[in-house]
Amino acid sequence: MVSQIIFSVIHPRNQALVERLFEKLRPLIQFVVRRSGAVFAIAMLASFGGIFLAKSLTIDTNLANLLPADYESVKALEKLRATVGGESELAIGIQSPSFEDNVAFAEALIPAVLEMTGEGYTEPYFGRVEFRKETAFLENNALYFATEAELDMLQDFLDATIEEAALDASPLFFNLDDDGEGGESETDSLGQELDGIYNDIVSSEYPVSDDSTTLVIRFYPSGSQADFKFIEAAYTDLDILIASLDPVAFNVDMKVTTAGRLLRQLIEVTSIRDDVIGSFGFGVTAVLLLVVFYFLFKSAQAGSGGRFTLRRIFSLLLRAPVLAGLIGIPLLMSLAWTFGMASIIFGSLNLMTSALGLVLFGLGIDYGIHFFARYSEERASGKSVEDAIEITFMSTGQAVVVGAMTTAAAMYVLVVADFKGFSQFGAIAGTGIINALIAMLLILPSMLVLFERTGILRLQSQPRSGTETSTNRIFPGRRPILIGSVVAIIAAVVFLPRVSFEYRFSELEPTYQEYNDRAAVIRKVRGRSSGRNPAYVVVDSREEIAPLIKAINLIIASDTTSPTIEKVESLQERFPLTAIKQQDRLDRLEEIRDQLSDPFLEADSSDDIRRLRKAAATTAPIQLENVPEFLRRQFTSKMGDVGHFVMIYPSVGLSDGRASMAFSDDVGTIVTAEGRTYHAGSTSLVAADMLRLMQKESPWMILATFLIVCLLMYLNFRSLKWAILALIPLIVGILWMLFLVELVGMKINFYNLIVFPAVLGIGNDAGVHLVHRYREEGKGSIFNIVRSTGEHVVMGSVTTMVGFGGLLLSFHPALHSIGQLAVIGIGATLLAAILFLPAMLQELESRQTPDARNTPKTPKTPETRDTLKTLETPSD
Repeated sequence: MVSQIIFSVIHPRNQALVERLFEKLRPLIQFVVRRSGAVFAIAMLASFGGIFLAKSLTIDTNLANLLPADYESVKALEKLRATVGGESELAIGIQSPSFEDNVAFAEALIPAVLEMTGEGYTEPYFGRVEFRKETAFLENNALYFATEAELDMLQDFLDATIEEAALDASPLFFNLDDDGEGGESETDSLGQELDGIYNDIVSSEYPVSDDSTTLVIRFYPSGSQADFKFIEAAYTDLDILIASLDPVAFNVDMKVTTAGRLLRQLIEVTSIRDDVIGSFGFGVTAVLLLVVFYFLFKSAQAGSGGRFTLRRIFSLLLRAPVLAGLIGIPLLMSLAWTFGMASIIFGSLNLMTSALGLVLFGLGIDYGIHFFARYSEERASGKSVEDAIEITFMSTGQAVVVGAMTTAAAMYVLVVADFKGFSQFGAIAGTGIINALIAMLLILPSMLVLFERTGILRLQSQPRSGTETSTNRIFPGRRPILIGSVVAIIAAVVFLPRVSFEYRFSELEPTYQEYNDRAAVIRKVRGRSSGRNPAYVVVDSREEIAPLIKAINLIIASDTTSPTIEKVESLQERFPLTAIKQQDRLDRLEEIRDQLSDPFLEADSSDDIRRLRKAAATTAPIQLENVPEFLRRQFTSKMGDVGHFVMIYPSVGLSDGRASMAFSDDVGTIVTAEGRTYHAGSTSLVAADMLRLMQKESPWMILATFLIVCLLMYLNFRSLKWAILALIPLIVGILWMLFLVELVGMKINFYNLIVFPAVLGIGNDAGVHLVHRYREEGKGSIFNIVRSTGEHVVMGSVTTMVGFGGLLLSFHPALHSIGQLAVIGIGATLLAAILFLPAMLQELESRQTPDARNTPKTPKTPETRDTLKTLETPSD
């Protein structure tokens, strides 16, 4: 019986303490029965309050917020944002065959956009625009803004060009390398690089594509870039404004596309939110249907002696909504309480905790299954509503509490982690499990009373015909199962070192097709760029720049085996500020003019040489206030300070976490010759620290969770032998999980790492129930235990798997990987519990003497048992 299955989880040596606790709680459950309406009403009010608070929860995709605030990379990034501003922009792409029409529309649009003010906002959406650049000044002074390294490259190029021209002019020179295939020379390659540098400095007057058919405008917001209501309102109002200007009136083929990094932020958050809601809806529906049809099946089986008729099936289906409401409503209430608390404590969810609602639903429903099954038993045996609830609470309630507290304790272990992906997951999951326990022990009983008293539900006794017998059948196929299991365990141990970690961030990023389609228009106008975002070092004064750059250049020079720094750049590098530096720059330009006056180049009238002559024409120092604003801006802080930071460009792609960590090793902490320490800031450096922290903490968190589970198992059984026996399915299941991960080609990543402590907290439940029942029933009972207790164990695990399985429908690779690994892990521990453990116990029994094996066990349960339950409505 379910009552014996569940109540057996309390060991006799522990029963005294637990029973005393529940004896003190007896008046509470009696109050719930007497005041069921008031209890339910209070729970509803608390749920509405939780929903109200939970509505303010947002999903924070900022990796920096997963690290402690005192991390140097986090502090450096926050200082960077406060000083420089990590601005995301709104971009508008204007496309038509006519460049002039595109410009005309842009000039009509820009002032209107800068004046847009949303409802409830006191200032315009956007405070700055990038569009037209005055390039004439730069064309005449471009080399004045080149770095020393770029000037060195240019002079080398000119020397090589002069040498080639001289050799070509010599009648004695014969080029042995000239094979007539038109191969690109080293000078040509250098010239292309210099051409790119020139274009980066001078740029074009308008941000336009190579074919002049696409024009791009960039607006920068005046409000918070983390305020998604602000961003959404800005894009909505912008679409309305664009439509009102009627682009087709400017050119019949004109198309206007809104894009930008602000749009990506908006699409990312809304997509994850919609994805989580969709997965939650599907998962909750699937779990409820599974549980409802399970109870309907058991009811039909009990009420019809195992024979099903169409009328019986139809009658039971009509009662399905009642069961769904009974179990689903208390659980949904517990979720409202949980996320209301999360809103107060955290204010936002991260990607790992965003899908916890579905997971907690799959976990919490198990408690409802046990409580309702036992209550149905008591009602079927003729007990009154009041007595059935009290008996269920005092017996099954104790077992449910022990199981729930074990899982909650395993989750709460994670709270001590520095990595907030772990700590927030542990806090919310542990609290959610406790809330689900409260809902199922107090709110479900109040609903049972209300439903039975109003006639919505009526549970009646319909005894089976015949008597229930107990057999000593041997668990079938034990040896093939054991052999296969042992082979799988050995394979898991052998393949364990091959389980790999996914370091590539790009593999965990979803594809936002809507954004990609829009961004493709904007990318037509992008200039020459490596596409690698620099790390910034912010300083307090300009005098600190020179020693800092010297220290970075020493790192570059010393790191020859695995270099990660491409170049370092500052305002002082591009723009000489002191009189000495200014004169040095003017002297370099004079040297370049002398090279351009060489007889072999003097007659060269090509566009490239003409541009160089113009770019090297500067003969007097340029004052900072005369530098065009668009060039000055990249070195200007939000407070207006110019030249107070250094940009360090990586030479490696930082989408790979290993490259990010290597780059972080080089630039994360920089010490100058004077002994001053600086810390670079960028999201890539934060991601590198996050990976390091996870690699450091995750083994300890997993070990701590396992030790907590082991300790609770020992306290529960008060026997090392029985505790180890109960833990065997968990250990074997974890090994099988890792083997299956390698078998299907899956990788562990910094998102699904959270599954390991979760599986440790959840996966031990199956083995515990089976071992407790075996300890109670004794030898020769394995087959019957698997058929009875195993059925409920399977239901509990399957509902949890379905809860996690809802994430398999997620479009987000990170959420999908969490669901995939959890399903594999819980499934593996379940198989180990219902196959390997019984087969092992049966094999151990079979090795005893035949007399011991065949001695009938003394029944420890009543000879006559009531049926599980039947569900009847007033119409019956």
